[in-house]
Amino acid sequence: MVNKSSNMNRRNFLTASVSTAVAAGLVGITPKIVVAQDDSKKSKGKIIYRTLGKTKMKMPIVSMGVGATNDPGIIQNAYELGIRHFDTAANYQYGRNEQMVGNIFSRLGKRDEVFIGTKIFVAPQRQGLNAAEMKKKAVSLLEGSLRRLKTDYVDILYVHSVTTAQEVSDPAMVEAMKHLKEIGKVRAIGVSTHSNMAEVINETVNKGDYDVVLTSINFTMADDQTLLGAIDNAASKGIGIVAMKTLAGGGRWPNPESRKDYSSSTIALAALKWVMNNKNITTSIPGFSGYEHLNEDFSVATNLKFTSEEKKLLSDNDVRVSMGFCRQCGQCLASCPVDTDIPTLMRTHMYSAQYGDFHLARMALDEIPKGKGLQTCVTCTSCVAECANSVDISSRIDELKLMYA
Repeated sequence: MVNKSSNMNRRNFLTASVSTAVAAGLVGITPKIVVAQDDSKKSKGKIIYRTLGKTKMKMPIVSMGVGATNDPGIIQNAYELGIRHFDTAANYQYGRNEQMVGNIFSRLGKRDEVFIGTKIFVAPQRQGLNAAEMKKKAVSLLEGSLRRLKTDYVDILYVHSVTTAQEVSDPAMVEAMKHLKEIGKVRAIGVSTHSNMAEVINETVNKGDYDVVLTSINFTMADDQTLLGAIDNAASKGIGIVAMKTLAGGGRWPNPESRKDYSSSTIALAALKWVMNNKNITTSIPGFSGYEHLNEDFSVATNLKFTSEEKKLLSDNDVRVSMGFCRQCGQCLASCPVDTDIPTLMRTHMYSAQYGDFHLARMALDEIPKGKGLQTCVTCTSCVAECANSVDISSRIDELKLMYA
């Protein structure tokens, strides 16, 4: 039994007053998740590096998602610890996140020693543009990022939050991104995806123009052979795979009773190790809200072996059910009578209620096209019956309405 302090949320999430109902009926975690030898002592070995597909960028298997912090000291400490890839976005903290990254590496004089990834073109920015307008917009958005990052190039530039194969293969978008690479301001181009990940990843392979995919992947998706197959296929074709949402929403989930036997450290390390035991994934970008979390997560970069406790958690179906993680599959959309963007609202809920990151939550809300947001949802619960993972969607939207509507 762990002590009471271990039940405190690892990410300093919202207090237990923000509650959601527990879903039931999920399938068990596939036995394939337990792939490493049991080792109850965490060894301090060499940092594990992997190469990001055809980009030839070699980096530790644990990187930093900068969007989770507003403390520049954590970024510097991450670099000093050994992290070499830092992921941000033009709209994180309204540009201040990029500024923070730029200020740190400009002051340290270490720009050439790190890989910086950023994202442009949130959904509203890329709609309704012809090829010429798209290229002009891409140059303008990138120049803004470069100014904030205090650099003349970025290592990885993503189209932000792509959800369909049509978006991946949009000729105007592809040509605009290729142009940025051709003029030497971007080393590698890619897409980030939270929804329909397998479809998006497979289309990057089919299209052949992208170098990297940043995708959601965590142990609650262990039974999603379509997604795992898409990751394997992309990696075999030289596309670098970067993992996000590796903690499946973090250490707080709707039913605290289901996690009483596990410390926050066990939850975080087991989840991150599960992802990085997949050798077709180059690196992961967990966010760190404090120095303790940084050191804890980066320990995975030298040791991917599961402890007995971590194995127990990964095979505990009660844990997976209680996390209620929305896979962003979009299966609920067909049932919505008012065309609400349910997946993005679920992601907003995760950022606010689980991450406790209201800036990121606000950014997600801003991605929703007009007429598809909180105001349109009538919480009729028709979407709940369609959810493959039995997520209590309507309760989460009700909570969001209290916070944002």
